[in-house]
Amino acid sequence: MTSFRPDADFARDMDAADPLASFRQQFHIPKAPGGGESIYLCGNSLGLQPKGVAAALQQELEDWKTLGVEGHFHAKNPWLPAHEDVSALAAELVGAEKSEVVMMNGLTVNLHLMMASFYRPTAQRHKILIEHNPFPSDRYAIESQIRYHGFDPAKSLVELHPRQGEETLNLEDVEHYIGAHGKDIALILMGGVHYYTGQLFNLERIARVGFHQGCVVGFDLAHAVGNVPLKLHDWGVDFAAWCSYKYLNSGPGSVAGCFVHSRHAENFSLPRFAGWWGHDKTTRFKMGPNFQPMQGAEGWQLSNPPILALAASRVSLQLFKDAGMKNLRDKSVQLTGYLEYLLKHLNIPGLAIITPENPSERGCQLSLTLAENGRAVFDALTKAGVICDWREPDCIRVAPVPLYNSFTDVYKFAQVFAAAAGNKLQEAV
Repeated sequence: MTSFRPDADFARDMDAADPLASFRQQFHIPKAPGGGESIYLCGNSLGLQPKGVAAALQQELEDWKTLGVEGHFHAKNPWLPAHEDVSALAAELVGAEKSEVVMMNGLTVNLHLMMASFYRPTAQRHKILIEHNPFPSDRYAIESQIRYHGFDPAKSLVELHPRQGEETLNLEDVEHYIGAHGKDIALILMGGVHYYTGQLFNLERIARVGFHQGCVVGFDLAHAVGNVPLKLHDWGVDFAAWCSYKYLNSGPGSVAGCFVHSRHAENFSLPRFAGWWGHDKTTRFKMGPNFQPMQGAEGWQLSNPPILALAASRVSLQLFKDAGMKNLRDKSVQLTGYLEYLLKHLNIPGLAIITPENPSERGCQLSLTLAENGRAVFDALTKAGVICDWREPDCIRVAPVPLYNSFTDVYKFAQVFAAAAGNKLQEAV
């Protein structure tokens, strides 16, 4: 592990030695209010725009302009199978077989589609297990699914809380609860990385204990995909869903992703909502009245894919392939560790990092709270050209993303944060 130092030369030396440093040049960095580049540490909310996206979108617009409907067959990237190569790139990123992943819809839509198939409650087994304080959209979707099946969320939704006085979940507590109550749980549906605390859950172990109790296991990977290594196929997860506008840099509201394990590929008896793009593509255009789903994740598609969104996703996912997720994770551990080191070096009264200290239990995000004036500090950061985000009631989320953030970004953030909190960063002599 690198021995960090709090001086600017250390950050410059780390950047000079960084084998991934050139990837920063592939992104547009927003400008600060006073000119120059902002310190952008908000990729956990919206990833930056890859410079190749403009040309990719222009190519699709040109093909639409010059080819019209023939673009489905003769565009540079023909539209009819356009989702296939993008889905293959995504499958590689999440540790899945090509047939197990499809890029479609939005995250919450995909969660609903998955629950329609995999949440099959009975009078004896009707509970859904989630983590404490999930992202609100997940709660809304899960509660509505429970009500749809005629159950009461007050009885069927189980929320695992941290221990008294702690901010994050203890893995042993999760495993113990599932082991003791698994026969009542129809579905485990947890986030991969908690949006608020930044805690990375051990998805492999949660899946293992869940399967041992006969539970269906699914994950919301919105804050995990592109942030931490994933092995969905090897872990045996039943399903997963994620958005692509955070760490995957595909643009606001862009097309989401979905994973369905290959053991379900030909289980056509599973109930599902049907749409024509999920129909067997060899007979889709015969326009018959009877739905025959495709094998694999593609069989859960509803509508033909959004070509412009896929074009943006293709550009960013190719950057991930070029960089390599292991390399990105290695840099991420260093970047976030450096951020943690500098923040602790500041010795700011009332500052707490609620994200786990263990690198294996977090991604790139650190969640900070201040005993006093947290919102005022956040506003001062924004005014000074730092782009991070605030989450109620009292959390500043900071995420150094390895694809485009530098050690110098982290160093500059610490300086600005120190000034905003009324302190000065003491450099080593």
